[in-house]
Amino acid sequence: MSGRRRPERGIRGGRVRLRGWGGVAGMASACTLALTAALLLPGTGGSGGTRSPAAAPKAPQVQARYAADQDCSNSATTLDPATGAVTSLDPNGGTQDGAAVERIKHNKRLVVGVDQNSYLWGYRDPVTGDIAGFDIAIVKAIAQSILGPDAQVQYLTIPTDQRIPMIRAHKVDMVVRTMSVTCDRLTDPQQQVAFSSAYFEAGQQLLVPDNSTIKGFDDSLNGKHVCTASGSTGAAKLAQDAHGAKVTLVPNQLDCLVRVQLGLANAVFTDNALAAGQAAQDPSMRLAGERVTTEPYGVAMNLDDTDLIRRVNAVLASYGSGGADSPWMRAYDKWLAQHLPGIGGPPQAHYK
Repeated sequence: MSGRRRPERGIRGGRVRLRGWGGVAGMASACTLALTAALLLPGTGGSGGTRSPAAAPKAPQVQARYAADQDCSNSATTLDPATGAVTSLDPNGGTQDGAAVERIKHNKRLVVGVDQNSYLWGYRDPVTGDIAGFDIAIVKAIAQSILGPDAQVQYLTIPTDQRIPMIRAHKVDMVVRTMSVTCDRLTDPQQQVAFSSAYFEAGQQLLVPDNSTIKGFDDSLNGKHVCTASGSTGAAKLAQDAHGAKVTLVPNQLDCLVRVQLGLANAVFTDNALAAGQAAQDPSMRLAGERVTTEPYGVAMNLDDTDLIRRVNAVLASYGSGGADSPWMRAYDKWLAQHLPGIGGPPQAHYK
């Protein structure tokens, strides 16, 4: 918090007030009042550049499937629903520099789908104008492994429900955007993508105002307005059982925070890791109840890009090694430790 302005009160009664962290929430709120019309900001290619995706395919509807005994596997990735363990392709089990990696080298840049609205994970720093956060640090490590120290990265800021269509249409080389590994994303023919080994573990939880009567993911939601992102695992869980809540779907999770601040929703249902960042932006918000799912985050890629999957797994293995001095722990200490304390390292990697 050194050198940062103390957070102030946020948006209440329809009036927008800038808060701390250089006005991150205020800036994002002003954007989301137009319901993300200004979120996909055009920019230049190259390192730090962003642009909006053109002609993105229609997103599939996510269906909730959480049965512990089901087969959650495709040719590249396996998920154990009971434990949340992710098994991906062994980085030493085949070439790491096949057609996909050579494509990236030929293009002289890595094209990555990211978020610019998730504080701590992937957000646009209002001071520098750069995309920053825990996920972005991983993107830079992957890019430097493939393209060298002067690696060029083209960031495409994409809504939650466009992550899978952009991967499947080869509009991006990968998505690094707090994306959970789920059965549907591994097995549904309309959604299938591949994932790296897990680099973080989160779960769905409710974010509510301090004075909320909502106790958790239970019948205290009955009659309340709950907001979540379309195409997210939160949307899938609410489709399974909303406990009588009225569900609002929006393109990006930050839209939900603004809706709660404006009194248009009573709660946000999202990954607790994302919720921690939103609570950091607005100290009048708090997490309610317990985490209700176990969701590992992985780097998402096209199923055909097996060499890229192996290369990313090799990068993540190196990124997480070294104990307290590993790049993973340094990024955790910088971005997440204050708001998600007590994590000693990345999830254990499992390989096919």
